[in-house]
Amino acid sequence: MTIRSKFALFAGSSSYILLHKILHRGGTSLPGKIAYRIDPTFLEEFRDQIETVIVSGTNGKTLTTALCARVLKKTNRVVVTNNSGSNMIQGIVAALLSQKDKIKKSIRHGTIPIAVLEVDEANVKEVAKILQPTHFVLTNIFRDQMDRYGEIYTTYEKITDGIKTAPKAKVVANGDSPIFARKPYKNQAVYFGFTHKKSVGDLRAPNNTDGVLAPTNDQVLHYHYLTYANLGDYFTKDGSFKRPQLKYSVNKINSLTPSKSEFEIAGNKFTLPLGGLYNIYNALAAYSLGREFQISAEDIFNALNEDSRIFGRQEQLTIGSHLVTIVLIKNPVGANSVIDMMMTDPEEFSLVTLLNANYADGIDTSWIFDAEFEKLHQTALKKIIVGGQRYKDFSVRLKMAGFKNQIVEQDFAKLIDRIKELPTKNVYVAATYTSMLMFREELAKAGLAKESF
Repeated sequence: MTIRSKFALFAGSSSYILLHKILHRGGTSLPGKIAYRIDPTFLEEFRDQIETVIVSGTNGKTLTTALCARVLKKTNRVVVTNNSGSNMIQGIVAALLSQKDKIKKSIRHGTIPIAVLEVDEANVKEVAKILQPTHFVLTNIFRDQMDRYGEIYTTYEKITDGIKTAPKAKVVANGDSPIFARKPYKNQAVYFGFTHKKSVGDLRAPNNTDGVLAPTNDQVLHYHYLTYANLGDYFTKDGSFKRPQLKYSVNKINSLTPSKSEFEIAGNKFTLPLGGLYNIYNALAAYSLGREFQISAEDIFNALNEDSRIFGRQEQLTIGSHLVTIVLIKNPVGANSVIDMMMTDPEEFSLVTLLNANYADGIDTSWIFDAEFEKLHQTALKKIIVGGQRYKDFSVRLKMAGFKNQIVEQDFAKLIDRIKELPTKNVYVAATYTSMLMFREELAKAGLAKESF
């Protein structure tokens, strides 16, 4: 370790202790930012100390990372992860810094720990080149934060550029996502997906769906069946492009509620304490990675069945007499998935929307006009609160959807009292990333939530 690296380690570790142990603040990336600023090569210090798994894609990264970490603990090896969702280079450095003692202890006992790292799509190349992962887990790619990523093909190129820097790594990819079936890299790949429906013949994706052209020849994709968005069993009419062979698949869905999903993989029944079809995909990704690590289906079942609610992702809290579920939204597909999840709630509920437009959220908020909020008329939605820095944008969108009676609350501290006044027991808070952090900060001050996980 160089003198610069030692200084970076000292400064980063000291700032972590100051933030978390003394000030009891939840700064997840600042220690890494300090260390990285002092020594841009600091991440290299961890390369030979960990076996790395990189999780990337548009939606579901944080939950998939958490589930993968829980599954890989069944190897009886030490597992470290960036479980707060801080997934850019400084957040990854900070996460490894905060767990450096755990890493060193594992090495002293003769075992290399596993680092399961959620990595922002634009950071995959840099992180992969340095850490040389043994596995990549790819969730999906949808239109998201176009001011940062551009179109979906640009996003995929950022990821595959990273995969190419680690040619020995195995890729575990969502085979139901058409873009992943184009494999511009030489790495070994295995695919997971859904086989729970019988073929209904020839379907087309709904209007305004991303990625409905074959990524090899731009022919329009057709489907034997769809799960959501552009995911499903796809093919082209001339037979030149189709879904790859799936190694792992969900073959049956038994039950879906806002708080629980029951499904089967290879005839084995699984229960996930989370709602939403999209979360079954996240669980399937973790299952697939676990099987690649030779973990038994029984051990994976036990891992997935743990209380899997994590920082801001269907995290449940009690505020007054209300059960509050925090869900992250950041693009049309993610918002539609959350709407579909709320549609499975048979009880009356209220909705709080929190929209920010910072760099981590995506500066362009026009995506809210592509989400299907009109479908909420089919639910038992009773009250709506709009908040966040761009509350006016969301208010306009909901008025266009026919929801004219809204409560406006810009102050995150006062929002807690507003929630206590809502008429329904169930409350969903749909928030962008930085608005979720701001809301959770106020919850932590009020003693209603942990500062971090």
